[in-house]
Order: sequence, then C-alpha cells, then structure tokens
Amino acid sequence: MKICHIFKIIGVSGSENHLLTLASRLDHSRYRLTFCLLVERGPDLSAYIAALEDVGVEVVRFPIRADLDPLLLWRLVRFLRAAQPDIVHTHLIHGDLYGTLAARLAGVPVVISTKHNDDAFRRRGFYAWLDRALARSQSRIITISHHLKRFYTEVEGLPADKLVIIHYGLDAGTFLRGTGEGTEMRAELGVPNDAPLVGVVGRLTEQKGHTYLLDAFAVVVQELPTARLLVVGDGELRPALARQVVRLGLQDSVTFAGRREDVPRIMTALDVLVMPSLWEGFGLVLLEAMAAGKPIVASRVSAIPEIVVDGETGLLVPPRDVKALAAALIELLRNPQRAVEIGRRGRARLEQEFTVERMVAQTEALYEGVCKGQPGAAYFRH
Repeated sequence: MKICHIFKIIGVSGSENHLLTLASRLDHSRYRLTFCLLVERGPDLSAYIAALEDVGVEVVRFPIRADLDPLLLWRLVRFLRAAQPDIVHTHLIHGDLYGTLAARLAGVPVVISTKHNDDAFRRRGFYAWLDRALARSQSRIITISHHLKRFYTEVEGLPADKLVIIHYGLDAGTFLRGTGEGTEMRAELGVPNDAPLVGVVGRLTEQKGHTYLLDAFAVVVQELPTARLLVVGDGELRPALARQVVRLGLQDSVTFAGRREDVPRIMTALDVLVMPSLWEGFGLVLLEAMAAGKPIVASRVSAIPEIVVDGETGLLVPPRDVKALAAALIELLRNPQRAVEIGRRGRARLEQEFTVERMVAQTEALYEGVCKGQPGAAYFRH
C-alpha cells in the first residue's frame, strides 16, 4: 500500500517528531511511504530529512510561496497522478488544504487528515467553514486527543462519524538511548549539580505561555535563590522574553538554550518539566518527560489532563495563573522525594497508555479499514 503524507514544515517540533516515529515503526513490508514537505525558505531541514530517509521514507520537497499558491496545487496534482498512492494523509492547515484538493483532483481514492492542535485561529468562522468543506472529501479524520475530537465537532462542526482518536505514542527506551547522565548535560549547560533545575521545551510563541512562566519563576527564585530555568526552543517571542528576563532581574537564573537536537539528554538533567501552555492539542514533550521519569507542572487546558494525572503524574494549574504555577514548582522543588515518585508514576503511565505500539497498530488498522470501506467503529476501541 502506497501512502503519501503531505504537510507544511517550518521547523521540527511535536507533530514532525510524531510523524518520524510513526514512519519508523509502520510495517515497511506492507506500506511504502512518501512525505511531501511544503517548504518555505529559511529552515534547515537536512537533519530531519536525513532521519526520514534513514527509515526508508521517500522525501519530496515542494516550495510554497504564499498561503495561497495555485502553482503548488498544480505541482502536487501532477506528482500524485504519477505516484498513484492508495492514501493521501494530510496534516496541519496547509497540508489539509493543498493535500486534500490535489488528492481529489488526482483521483486518489482515500484521503485522511490528522488534526494536531486546537489553534486559536480555528475558532474564526472562515477556518471552520474551510475545514467542513475539506472534510467532505476526506475519508476519515484523526484527532490526537479526546479534547480535539470535542473541539472539532463542537467548535468547527466536523462530522463526528468521520473522526477517530489516535493518541501520540513514545518508546521510552528509544528516546533515552545514549543520553548518558544528567550531570554531564548540566556541566555543558553550566548548571551546578545541586541547583534545582526546571525546564520548558517548546516554540517561543504565545500558545506556550512562557511570559507567565517567567513571572512565576521570579517568585520561585525568591523562595529558592539557587533555582535555575532552562528555556529550550526558539520563536518570534524570544526578544520579548529576553527583555522580560532583564526586567525581572533573572539574568543569572534563566538560560535560553535555543533550538536543540538533544532534548532527551536535556530531560535527564531536569528536576521538573514545566508546560504553561494556553492551549495544547496533545503535547509530545509531556511524554518525553514521562519517559525520563520527570515530574510535570502543566496548565489544566485542552488535552493536557488526558496525559498528566493531577497529583499523581504531575501537578496541573489554571492557565495564566502565575501564583499557582509558582506554588506548584516550589512544591516539587522543595520535596524531591515526592517529585521522584511522581516521575516514576509518569513513566509507568507512559508504558501503559501511550506506547508507540498502540499508536502504530491503530494507524495501520485505520489504513486497512478505510481502504476496505469499513465504518470507523471497526478499526479499534478507545
């Protein structure tokens, strides 16, 4: 079976890493994979493309010049007519738009879309209308959480009978392979071994809530002066966040590490992983923290409560609540034994609920079932 994934890529984060994991674990004796990357100028994708090719994926790059690019649509149609895939699998708004239209114009029999996030722009009427229009030509729609299924049915009005839920999965052993000791990573970062270390990993965008975290960390440092915050990731808010650090007097307490390719090694060095997001379709970094046995402090929003069990595998706080966020961080940093136990429970939950094997088996069942015309309930139970 030939499957062609189509999505726009501006960097490598949760959804891109998820697709790499999926591609590496699908049965390559049954599925031949092609990834069509819609690429703007700027990002260096060589490492990601090499990783895809290493697991047997054919990668084809298509330049996208603007949000509306008729030439891109025509190029995709020509490619799909020549490739003749059995399934086109689209991701994110540009992949959904161009991939769905091109697949139908090229006569591809099956189109599947995966919804990875509940972005704020999707609440606008135009995007809801666009998604409903595209859904008419999509055979099935995957949502990566129960929250997203509710969002797309209740907010956008997508047909519930087309939606199926497949959670992200992570293999802890693979993720941690070759990470070494956390002390090695701390030495590289210049963080003393006895300093309480909190990490946040994600794009520096409004969605991720960094500004509230910095305000909260100013409170943490008042209580725990040796505490350090490691900010991993990059994005348009970095200059503003750097100014906020100076304004709060946190220059000696906060380190901007930029975009990193060694997140597994960084996880081993942390005492707590924090995720102060304002909304979140899933949050793959939560699974990464759980794989490393790290306790989590996160916002009680969107899909996060499906992953983090409050009081058991982490502490959940209201979004934008600086006081509650600071209190949760102080609680775990002051009680390392409790933090270790919470991290242990998180690792156990990952190995029970969010395995790669489950994610791959459900995806393969969907591919097979939709090609045979089976109803969604026949694929698997949630």
